[in-house]
Amino acid sequence: MRKWLCIILLFPLFVSAGYNRNVAKPVNDVVYGQVDTVRYISQQEVTQSKANGWHTLLGAVIGGLVGNQFGGGHGKEVATVAGTVIGAGVVRNQQQGNVNVREYKLVELLIKTDDGRLINVIQDVDSNMRFDKSDKVRILYFDDGVRVDKNY
Repeated sequence: MRKWLCIILLFPLFVSAGYNRNVAKPVNDVVYGQVDTVRYISQQEVTQSKANGWHTLLGAVIGGLVGNQFGGGHGKEVATVAGTVIGAGVVRNQQQGNVNVREYKLVELLIKTDDGRLINVIQDVDSNMRFDKSDKVRILYFDDGVRVDKNY
């Protein structure tokens, strides 16, 4: 059980999110071209807290423990059940307002390659690399995606 718990807790540390410039990766193909159009966009993602279920369960357990302190016999059982339901409900109502909003800044590039094809790429904005119409670029193809950089 401890082994699985360690794996579950440490797994997110080993999963990379996004593009890291400090990681060497083999490039499958490089295509050169020129930016035809550029569009900077932002996208919002609204997510609920992923811990809502655990908080509700914890509230139910605490409510059940508190309810178990009252009454005797059959009344004690009723108080325990009522405490469990009330504890879960109170925590759940407090957690419903816990919404996270993430904003992603993206750039959409329509690129005319040197051999005449049009390729559309949407990627994260890199503040050190702003694209303009007619910029010379290279499209790098990796096993897990594509990246556009300026061709100097």
